[in-house]
Amino acid sequence: MATASFNMQSVFAAPSGGLSSRNIRNTNQLFFKRNAPVGVRCMAQGDPIKEDPSVPSTSTSAAQPQMPPSPPPVSKPKVSTKFRDLLAFSGPAPERINGRLAMVGFVAAIALELSKGENVFAQISDGGVGWFLGTTALLTVASMVPLFKGIRAEAKSKGLMTSDAELWNGRFAMLGLVALAFTEYVAGGTLV
Repeated sequence: MATASFNMQSVFAAPSGGLSSRNIRNTNQLFFKRNAPVGVRCMAQGDPIKEDPSVPSTSTSAAQPQMPPSPPPVSKPKVSTKFRDLLAFSGPAPERINGRLAMVGFVAAIALELSKGENVFAQISDGGVGWFLGTTALLTVASMVPLFKGIRAEAKSKGLMTSDAELWNGRFAMLGLVALAFTEYVAGGTLV
C-alpha cells in the first residue's frame, strides 16, 4: 500500500510540473495488474493508523474478489393506522367505503326495481333502511380491518382489478345512484 501511495505522490508531485513518461509507465504497471488488491482509505490528519477489523487485509483479499456492498433495503414510508387519520377527509377510507356502498346500493336498487317494480324511495320505505344500515356496518368494518393492519388497496392491485378501477367504479356508482333516485323522483315512477 505504501508503494501505491508513493507512486501516486510521485506522479502528482513531479518536479517537471507534469507527468513524465517514466512515472506513467510505473503507475500503469502498478494499477493495471490483474487481481491486484487496491484499497482506498480516508483518515483525518493527525489520527494514528488503526486497522479496521471489518475491512479485510490486502493479503487475504487477493485470494477472494471483493464484491461491492449491496445498498441497504429501501424502506417504505410508514402509513398511519390511527382511526382519525384513516377517516380524515383525505384519508384512504371515506371514498373507498362510500364507493363500495354505492356499488352495492346501485346494483341492489336496479335488481329490486326489475324484480318487484318499485322505485328507490319505495324500496327504502319497505324495509330498506335496515338492509342499508346492516350493509353499511358490514362493509365499513370489512374495509377498515386491512387499513388498521397497515395494508392499503394500492399494494394489492394487479391486472384488471386495480385500486384505481375500484375508485372510478365507486364514483360512477355514486353518480348513478343519485341519478336513478333523481330521475325516478322527477318521472314519478320506476325507471326500468
